[in-house]
Amino acid sequence: MLRDTLAKLSELHGVSGVEDEVRDYIIKEIKPYCDEVTVNSTGSVIAFKKGKNTPENKLMICAHMDEVGLIITNIDGNGLLKFATVGSIDARVLCGTPVLVGDDKLPGVIGAKPIHLLENDEKSKVPEVKEMYIDIGATNQQEALMSVCPGDYAVFDTNFGEFGDGLLKGKALDDRAGCAVLMEIIKRELDCDLYFVFSSMEEVGLRGAKCAAFSVAPDMAIVVESTTAADIPGVDECSKICRIGGGAVISFMDRTTIYDRGLFKMEQRIANERGINWQFKKGVTGGNDSGTIHNSRSGVRTAAISLPCRYLHSPCGVISESDLNAVCELVYSLAQKAAMSK
Repeated sequence: MLRDTLAKLSELHGVSGVEDEVRDYIIKEIKPYCDEVTVNSTGSVIAFKKGKNTPENKLMICAHMDEVGLIITNIDGNGLLKFATVGSIDARVLCGTPVLVGDDKLPGVIGAKPIHLLENDEKSKVPEVKEMYIDIGATNQQEALMSVCPGDYAVFDTNFGEFGDGLLKGKALDDRAGCAVLMEIIKRELDCDLYFVFSSMEEVGLRGAKCAAFSVAPDMAIVVESTTAADIPGVDECSKICRIGGGAVISFMDRTTIYDRGLFKMEQRIANERGINWQFKKGVTGGNDSGTIHNSRSGVRTAAISLPCRYLHSPCGVISESDLNAVCELVYSLAQKAAMSK
């Protein structure tokens, strides 16, 4: 079940550059259904599955495995861990957040200078990351070094779960939801051959997808991503981008890509014909692996289908299960239709 796969993926740890847990799980689950599964030198998984027919166009579907997180940079004399962010994280969401540090998943809490010690001009400001630390309960540097060292990673400590009316919450929904969609499609019968890429290091510069696209050399690509849903109080209607419950999100342009017009129209046509709930991404914001795939080699015709998600790059995102299913059905239908088109 798609939701169950996402639940497992969400709770795995895979900050950019150390996607090992996620990669190992994905390979174990998809290998029985694929004709070939390889891992390239940047850690991306490239899978090939034969379908009933040879396609007119070599098509690659891509979702990234990595999540935003933290990396330990120093340990002070009191045993507190200084850190930097890996990927883009809003400092406002960090203070008081529980995290898990290193391979042993040591519990920690992000802290900063207590509010009752702040000067008046400090109280209205968000602390900078360099002013924060992770407390693991160590009493001094030597004790902390017994469990942690600079270069270790930390991830948000968040459990996946259901809440509200058909909603799901969890960490790393960007883009473990996309990975879950690809895994579901791999397990289905295909009308034609398809390539699937689970890319690494998207959050730090689209690095894994760049190398994977170069080696696969597709004619077309579909990027499956999560995108910002700003359907919350205080945001005017024109700035909400998309909304959870509104269906799969179709993009015409973002900060890294102007999407192929033919595929853009095909997405809408297929969704309407098959009764798949969908919406436009109403804004030119963000970016995804399309930014490096579409200009690989001599160029790749690229489309993006996204899942609306509230609170991206935070300890806990929120999505709608119906949107997740809509994304899966649209990607499945579009991939085979586009691959077989002349």
